[in-house]
Amino acid sequence: MERLAVSLPAVCAAVGFAVSLSVYCAEPGRASNEFREQFLKDFKHIPLDSTAGDALLLRILAGNMRAQRGVEVGSARGFGAINMGIAFERTGGRLYTIDIDPDMVKACRENLAAVGLEKTVTAIEGDALKVLGELEGEFDFVFLDAVKQDYFRYFKAIEPKLRPGAMVVADNVIQSADAMKDFLDFMRASPDWEIVVVRASMEKNDGMAVCHKIR
Repeated sequence: MERLAVSLPAVCAAVGFAVSLSVYCAEPGRASNEFREQFLKDFKHIPLDSTAGDALLLRILAGNMRAQRGVEVGSARGFGAINMGIAFERTGGRLYTIDIDPDMVKACRENLAAVGLEKTVTAIEGDALKVLGELEGEFDFVFLDAVKQDYFRYFKAIEPKLRPGAMVVADNVIQSADAMKDFLDFMRASPDWEIVVVRASMEKNDGMAVCHKIR
């Protein structure tokens, strides 16, 4: 990681749920690579957040496939959304991130704004099982990281909108394999999908399933 060549902005006063976050004041430099990487480095993680390694892998995957329209189920405070948002900004695409918890959505929006990604990533408050069905158009990138036993339901809600070549990434597939058995069994048996489990981080002793729609 490059050293930050300029002074970081003063830390904004946080309120409510966001009191523990490293939220920076919105300044023109908030969209710089250096500012964003420092923001992510200073991010105060809670268990619901993606690990740094997992979030970076999501960024790399979305960027490498030139993803244009993505959706994340389970925003938490936006650490994963920021990483993916950087990739979607580079590709000229758009990411939608969904969470049912209003405090999480508020914190996610604040963090996206702090790094200048509010025009690339839209944080939606609501039940993903309903929101996914209401989203219009096709999607080529999906990240599942919410209620584990509902992964297959999330997938079925968005499946009709996935174009060939789309990627679905599911978190916690080792520690919560039993809870999402129907989802994993479907992906492993379907002739339309390829699946591999990867560990980009050992921080939670867990892994992610990377699923590719081949037709």
